[in-house]
Amino acid sequence: MKKQSKFARWYGRFADWKVEDLFSKKREPGPRRTVFVNENLPEEWVDHRGRVRKDHVYATNQVITSKYTILTFLPRNLLEQFRRVANVFFLFIAILQFNNKFSTISPGLVILPLLIVLTITAAKDAYEDVKRHQSDRRVNHTTVRVVSGGEWANPNAMEKKAKTFVRGLIPKVGSKRQKVPNANTGGEELAGVTSNVPPHDPAYDSDAISMDEVEEHHGPHFPHLRRKDISKPHWRKTAWEDIAVGDYVKIMDDESLPADVLICATSEDENVAFVETKNLDGETNLKSRNAVQALTHIRSATDCVSPHNRFRIDCDRPDVNMYRLNAAVRVGEETFAVDMQNVLLRGTVLRNTKWVIGVVIYTGADSRIVMNSGGTPSKRSKVERQMNPQVFANLILLALMAIACAIVDSVLERRDYPGAPWLFWANRPGDNPSINGLITFFFALITFQNIVPISLYISIEFVRTCQAAFIYFDSEIYYKKTDQATVARSWNLSDDLGQIEYIFSDKTGTLTQNAMVFRKCCIGGKSYHGDPSMEEEGLAEKGVESLKPLPDIIDPSKAKDIPLADVSTTSAGSSTQPEKPKVSGESDVPDPLDATKSKARVHFHDVELSKDLQDSMSAEPTSAEAAHARLLNGFFSVLALCHTVLTSVDPVTGVIEYKAQSPDEAALVQAAADMGFVFRGRDREILMLQTPFSGASSPGVEKDVVSVSETTKKDSLDTAGTTAAPAEGLERYELLNILEFTSARKRMSVVVRKLDSDDNRLFLMTKGADNVIFERLKKGTGDELKKQTEKALDDFASEGLRTLTLAYKVVSDDYYQAWAERYHEATVSLDEREEKIEAVCSELEQDLRLLGATAIEDKLQDGVPEAIADLKKAGIKIWVATGDKLETAIAIGHSTNLIGRDSNIIVIRGGNDGRPVYDQLIYAVEEFFPGSGIVDEKGEVKDLDHTTSLPKPVTSRKNSTSRRNSSQSVRPAGGSLRRFDTGISMGNGLAGFVLVIDGPGLQVALGDDEHKNLLLSLAMCCEGVICCRVSPLQKALIVKLVKDGIGAMTLAIGDGANDVSMIQAADVGVGISGEEGLQAVNSSDYAIAQFRFLKRLLLVHGHWSYYRNGNMILNFFYKNIVCIGVLWWFQIYCAWSSNYVFEYTYLLFWNSFWTIAPVIAIGLFDRLADDHDLMAFPELYRFGREGRHFGIKLFAIYMFEGVFQSAIIYFIIMYSYVSVFRPPWRSRLAFTANFFNGLNTNTWTGWVFFAVLLGDVLIWVYTAIYNIIAPGWFVTPVYGNNNFLFHSALYWLALPVTILLCLLPRYLYKAIKMGYFPDDIDIIRYVRKFNPGAELRRSLEELDYHPLAQLRRPESAASRSVRRESISSLPPIARPSGEWRGASRTDMSTGVTSQHRGFDFSMEEGGVAIQRMQTNLSERRMSKQSLPQTKGRGKRLTLPKSLRRKKDPS
Repeated sequence: MKKQSKFARWYGRFADWKVEDLFSKKREPGPRRTVFVNENLPEEWVDHRGRVRKDHVYATNQVITSKYTILTFLPRNLLEQFRRVANVFFLFIAILQFNNKFSTISPGLVILPLLIVLTITAAKDAYEDVKRHQSDRRVNHTTVRVVSGGEWANPNAMEKKAKTFVRGLIPKVGSKRQKVPNANTGGEELAGVTSNVPPHDPAYDSDAISMDEVEEHHGPHFPHLRRKDISKPHWRKTAWEDIAVGDYVKIMDDESLPADVLICATSEDENVAFVETKNLDGETNLKSRNAVQALTHIRSATDCVSPHNRFRIDCDRPDVNMYRLNAAVRVGEETFAVDMQNVLLRGTVLRNTKWVIGVVIYTGADSRIVMNSGGTPSKRSKVERQMNPQVFANLILLALMAIACAIVDSVLERRDYPGAPWLFWANRPGDNPSINGLITFFFALITFQNIVPISLYISIEFVRTCQAAFIYFDSEIYYKKTDQATVARSWNLSDDLGQIEYIFSDKTGTLTQNAMVFRKCCIGGKSYHGDPSMEEEGLAEKGVESLKPLPDIIDPSKAKDIPLADVSTTSAGSSTQPEKPKVSGESDVPDPLDATKSKARVHFHDVELSKDLQDSMSAEPTSAEAAHARLLNGFFSVLALCHTVLTSVDPVTGVIEYKAQSPDEAALVQAAADMGFVFRGRDREILMLQTPFSGASSPGVEKDVVSVSETTKKDSLDTAGTTAAPAEGLERYELLNILEFTSARKRMSVVVRKLDSDDNRLFLMTKGADNVIFERLKKGTGDELKKQTEKALDDFASEGLRTLTLAYKVVSDDYYQAWAERYHEATVSLDEREEKIEAVCSELEQDLRLLGATAIEDKLQDGVPEAIADLKKAGIKIWVATGDKLETAIAIGHSTNLIGRDSNIIVIRGGNDGRPVYDQLIYAVEEFFPGSGIVDEKGEVKDLDHTTSLPKPVTSRKNSTSRRNSSQSVRPAGGSLRRFDTGISMGNGLAGFVLVIDGPGLQVALGDDEHKNLLLSLAMCCEGVICCRVSPLQKALIVKLVKDGIGAMTLAIGDGANDVSMIQAADVGVGISGEEGLQAVNSSDYAIAQFRFLKRLLLVHGHWSYYRNGNMILNFFYKNIVCIGVLWWFQIYCAWSSNYVFEYTYLLFWNSFWTIAPVIAIGLFDRLADDHDLMAFPELYRFGREGRHFGIKLFAIYMFEGVFQSAIIYFIIMYSYVSVFRPPWRSRLAFTANFFNGLNTNTWTGWVFFAVLLGDVLIWVYTAIYNIIAPGWFVTPVYGNNNFLFHSALYWLALPVTILLCLLPRYLYKAIKMGYFPDDIDIIRYVRKFNPGAELRRSLEELDYHPLAQLRRPESAASRSVRRESISSLPPIARPSGEWRGASRTDMSTGVTSQHRGFDFSMEEGGVAIQRMQTNLSERRMSKQSLPQTKGRGKRLTLPKSLRRKKDPS
């Protein structure tokens, strides 16, 4: 970390002091809680007045992101505004002038400018906060179904919710308890659990009369519902903010969770619910959750309100940990354990589940997602923070000037009294020469007060408001699809957009669309690149899914009627579980065999692959096509069978849809269906697969084709044409085992038996990472196929696609039976179960036969790769923080250009396995950056200030050992890093490095300062950082690590509730209005519709705003110091008495009329380069990122110029008008200041001309009129001055002379710089001046000339990279011979270096759904006494008889 002096630390603490800490004290989590359902609160929870004690009153579900209330607005806003030192000074001067001794004009007029500034700023802040209140209202007033009627009462006490702007007026505690009217005092058992009480009376079940929509639809639509029916138990819609702890809620499919809810029952088998958690952790795959076993009978509103269903829920105190919960449900004397697997968190979305009934256990500020978010911060721009020291410097200068006047005046009075004529009557009361020095000091403060201009702040607010409007009306960052413009929610941060050094981005919804599309595949060494349909792609961009006809099934009735005697018919759902009661309104599930169309975002088309499949069905058994046919059949059979996907069919349209926990699996199964291998669902353990091969050869089977409804064809979009696909046959497979996917195994396998054929063979089907599959292939076979597949994988990975490798093998019955026994023993082992299961699984997954590989695109937001590439050119480092797993994060890094083709990846992992995190960081530094100076000779980590700025990476790696004194105690087992013996090179030695660290590793690395310093030092050496598996709180800590550690300007961008804390922690927070709701937007400073808009927001609006504001402020300080300088020089000739050199109204109007327009014009219209040039040359952003347009150095230069010009103006005019009582300094000052501001304006428009000349004309007109006002109207000290002024030749001569002499130094500097030392902006401006239509970037690239090369920040502080532009922005180039290799990936926890080929696959590990399948398979196995013995074992997947090789007659 940076070391600071004591004064710097003190000032830093003062500058970082947060006003919100006084008004938004974070609510401390309460104690452990007990939620009572259908049971009254215990008496000890209530005080003597009948009110529930404070510890047992829970937070309201109202979530507020706004800053102010009616009560807190005035004090909090004033405190925020008086953080500006200048405002404190202005207030002091105003108060001083309320004393008659120091009064210049009316005290009311003196304080009026300050009041105007405070009022306008407060109005702006109020408007911004009203928008936040409106956003909060939209969220808090979202409706959800809660149980009502039937004398239902919730006894749990809640705080009173706030009333929008007036929260704080109403007391929040002291809630009276609500008693349960029909509490079951006779017993504590739940109905249907431990007693024989019937669950409910069917006649009293409100669900039977569709009471779900009572609130919305009662009346003429439902005349049979009378008012008296409302008293029955029913589901009533209510606002989220009105939900209380202990309420029953009913969540429907695709609805968001309003609070943290304990699951009682669901619509699915075994009470499983599927939720999408990307709003919490960024993961796109669905998670499965299950109901508490003791509550699964609560399936209706009547069940909820029944007094027999009485229980308590004991919960932990509210916690930020989103993955841990210790709770229990107490039913009488029985206790049922509850963990996070039984809870749905606020922010998640219910998917693939019709409904869920649950009990609310945490609300509002106590919910997990809100606890991970901080309060709305009061952010100040960097320019504003830099202004404070400059204002301090001016105040110090003012104090010195006042002290000088006071001392000299006191000395002169003592020396010359009483003889001097100006000291006549100096001995009157109140005019004591002994204390006149002190009086002069305060007079000097008033005289020179304009050295800190009050109008500067109101000008800045006005300019920033206009800049926010420019952003809003910019059509280039307006999203037509959703009719959404880019909105500046915080108007005071526009200049920060031009100084960003680090961007922290979420992945899901921000960089990606969370849509997986099957793009390419390699089968048998032959690559198929797909033929994308432009029509489908266009519809997909609009959110319209395409329908494609399914092939008809040959003789489906025969397929359905095949007896299942040979297959077990028992399962966990039938043999051991009682059939769950059917809720009214649930219809029978349509049969997947009756589906006629499939629905997908984009269907996979490939003419060549379709032709190969068609040729394969008619190929001769001994031909080469037959061999490829076997691979085609095997490849798509594995895609269609090796998964955990479920099917659902729309009963109206007949459309089949694949529902999967993992979007990857759904895309793979859909791709197989698009090519004719249609997965038709599962009947317990029977998988049904429709294939073109089975339809091609089915002798003796009548081809009775099921007709497709013509009505269905007309009513649905058919992108594949109106003709039906050829009829196909149906195959059935018995699922025997699922070998689960885990991040450690990196593969998934299924064991299936082919039914309805003459051989009934067993197949092991496997999909996984390329390196895992390749090392398990059968030795000595298929080497050429492996090389071709490796080359295809390299091609896929270089395009940023997610790859998966497929293989299979045939398993003999005898071997399988023995293996199954060992597998069963491993699954029931009490010791080292996971290790034994993995060993047995690995034993089966050997000697595989390679089939091919797939390539899936994780669909990016439009323009993301190009935007990231240009932002990197601008010198901005991009860090990605996501909740996704490591492989997914790396794959996205490749596809977004964050990780280049030749980037080397350093992986840091946490957990108990492998090296400690600290040692991994040390080894990474020693291996890749030995010359960085991060670690000294003693092995100690240096501070960042002592490390070299550009550490060089090693060009060839070497084995290193720790240089620490305690090396024996910290060196991990295995010593130095090792590689797989695969011949993989380290990649390009000149390439940069990307650091990837997971959540557990980050938790350790952020644990103390030593780890933080080491992590930050390593990260600074890398061109990018990816943090995966991180929690929302860790995202904020990452931002603060960089923000506080190196003082860099940070921007965080996200679209979900999990990004709120990160957005609030960054200097600038950007929210994307995506599918994850408005939580991120509500907490952001800027709201955009697409990530790509960030490029223009920073490179154009950020660049313009920073330059304009910085230039405007500097010119503001200049024009005031030049005026004050003239007043100062006059003190020499007025005995240092602090008198004015010209009439007071000229000084009063100096910042209001004479000189205000040019600086406002700079803030609104000036620019160094046009927007198209800033977009074409992102390197120009470096000027802002390095702070070249504003700072102490420029401030000092402008102040010096102001003093220099004031001396020229004063002394030239002074000695030219010796005989004139009041020499005309006023107009010279105004003309010089305005023309100097104009000289500093780079783009002259009509508005700039108008602004520069406006003040000059006004001061002339004012002078002419003011000087002719006769004393009969009122006395003025300048009456008749026109006779001396406009008739004087000296006036007209001195006017241009003084202006030219004042502007000459600045003009010469600009001319010399432009002519002899131009920077890249000067060059571009010159070219645009004389050749406006030139395509400058293309011309320079054609000439291979890069004038901006010196501007480019190295992509890595660790390498002077010679990387070309991003892949996506370059034209296609001829790939060199197939020897290209991607760069390396080194896992520092194991020391293993491997080559990354784009593997990525995500599934919920150990989820409820996979556990249910495993349980069903285990129970089926236990019910079968022996495996059926079959004949005809072979070595390949089943093919039609016409394709099988004929036996040699010999």
